Amino acid sequence: MSSIKEKILTEGMKLAGNPQVAKLMQDERFMKLVMTAMSMPGRVSSFTTEQKETFAKSMGLATQDEVRDLRRTITSLEQTISRLRAKVDDLSK
Repeated sequence: MSSIKEKILTEGMKLAGNPQVAKLMQDERFMKLVMTAMSMPGRVSSFTTEQKETFAKSMGLATQDEVRDLRRTITSLEQTISRLRAKVDDLSK
């Protein structure tokens, strides 16, 4: 795996030394394109997440975030019930 990394790094260094590539890197339009391409995976991921949530809601299903929040609420309520039971037991003694 590290050999692939080394190969990519070596090729990248060769490209960086090329005058044509250096000239291209100075072009604002090209750099804007590169930055857009680099941000694309994040955009796709957030779009996919939004689509999953929309689908879940349209089907009447809970999303992962909603289930996580409900579990936290249930845990909190169970702890409150335990404390109240302990208080009732103490008062009834």
